[in-house]
Amino acid sequence: MELVRDEIDGLIAALPLAALVIGRDERIHAVNDQARALLGEHLVGRHFITALRQPAVMDAIEDCLASQVPQVGRYLGNDGAQDTTYRVQAAWVEFAGKAGVLVSFEDVTPMERAGQMRRDFVANVSHELRTPLTAMMGFIETLQGPARGDTAASDRFLATMYSEANRMERLVRDLLALSRVESEERVRPNQTVDLAGLVRSVAHTLRPLLENSEVTLDLELPQSDTELPGDADQLRQVVTNLIENAVKYGGKGKTVTVTLSHAENDPMLRRDALLLSVRDEGPGISEIHIPRLTERFYRVDSHRSREMGGTGLGLAIVKHIVSRHRGRLRIESELGQGSVFRVILPR
Repeated sequence: MELVRDEIDGLIAALPLAALVIGRDERIHAVNDQARALLGEHLVGRHFITALRQPAVMDAIEDCLASQVPQVGRYLGNDGAQDTTYRVQAAWVEFAGKAGVLVSFEDVTPMERAGQMRRDFVANVSHELRTPLTAMMGFIETLQGPARGDTAASDRFLATMYSEANRMERLVRDLLALSRVESEERVRPNQTVDLAGLVRSVAHTLRPLLENSEVTLDLELPQSDTELPGDADQLRQVVTNLIENAVKYGGKGKTVTVTLSHAENDPMLRRDALLLSVRDEGPGISEIHIPRLTERFYRVDSHRSREMGGTGLGLAIVKHIVSRHRGRLRIESELGQGSVFRVILPR
């Protein structure tokens, strides 16, 4: 006997997943609202092949109908904003003397995206490490062979090898920092930090970089009332990364302006906050790049970034630290008008 729609509508409607029931006649007998949202309206009464056109799903249903053994497949879709992936479970069910296949759709898109992010991350790290390693191996082979005994060549190659080793060291350091920040992201910091004093300390530390780059650092900081709950080491890393980026990409002879101000009842945080802004006079960033600047290893100009010692992880670290402090990071830039990086931190 076939499943009767009105006997199972209540059961299907109660399921938290998109689900439908297919009878022995291979037609759809019941559908819940989640399945209608995923597959469309007017499904009841149709042959399942006309509603589910993906081979992996059709094979799972056909095998289950034939063998009465649970089958698994994948349904690929798009919700208008992104590609989606569903794990499809086809299981034989019997209810009040009726029988058929219960097909459920579990949204595994977040897990698929996380898996893809991990694969991309490993590939990016491998690429970033392979380049300096390959260069160093080539120099070592040259020093062991054609350049053996050539003092001038040895000095030149050793200087380059030292630079490449520093590049790998920076990458490993940033990877460790990113891992540490991500592991602590859900833990609220409980120290009290004087943000103005921290900015002054970072400015003093970066003085050699400023002098070598011929960049003027203009600090506009309040004299008092700049304390907030935070992790001093992590906030120091935020300020350091933002100022270093502004100096490196702003250009020689330019000015980098760091401003700290109070924001009463900030509309983004809905509470009192401190607003830290780092403004440069560089070439600016095209608006198509801005949404992706905080992605790991994303660079507007890969060659220039590597030349300047960038690892592609600095802004990703900043984003996670700001998130841990329940703050917001905002980036504004126009080509030819410089860039402004704003960090809003709750008090």
